Amino acid sequence: MMQSRTHNCGELRLSDAGKSVTIVGWLENVREIGANFAFCVLRDFYGTTQVVIENEEMMKLIKPINKESTISVEGVVRERSSKNANLPTGEIEVVPDKIEILGKCIYNALPFEINQSKDADENARLKYRYLDLRNPNMKKNIVMRSQIVAELRQRMYALNFMEITTPI
Repeated sequence: MMQSRTHNCGELRLSDAGKSVTIVGWLENVREIGANFAFCVLRDFYGTTQVVIENEEMMKLIKPINKESTISVEGVVRERSSKNANLPTGEIEVVPDKIEILGKCIYNALPFEINQSKDADENARLKYRYLDLRNPNMKKNIVMRSQIVAELRQRMYALNFMEITTPI
């Protein structure tokens, strides 16, 4: 089965209100407000988007999903009633029609809390680098390092520099 998304989690804006979208990411947080009402934060490599649960059917789907599980959300974008100016996507939220679990995380089995990975043991962070890179701060550092190395390579190649890699 081919999974696809129409937008990433950092891309939707107020101008997208009314659009049907599919977003895919890691379930970062769920705040249950009532029996059939909750706010979920979905995160991917590009940012976060708030998903609002407003009915019993969707609540039954989201409640058993552990944090950091990978899910797909199909729904409609709408303007948020209480905007968050600190987030690029803080003016919108997605109301889901369908939620699908793509990869279930055994949350208690994670070697460290993703948002607090900097406090974890360095050996665990290196061993589970793929989890450490889910932390937005770590990702930002890795992206900056990549951009710096790319710029250095570009400048060195302009000077006829030859890069040689060895297997060891």
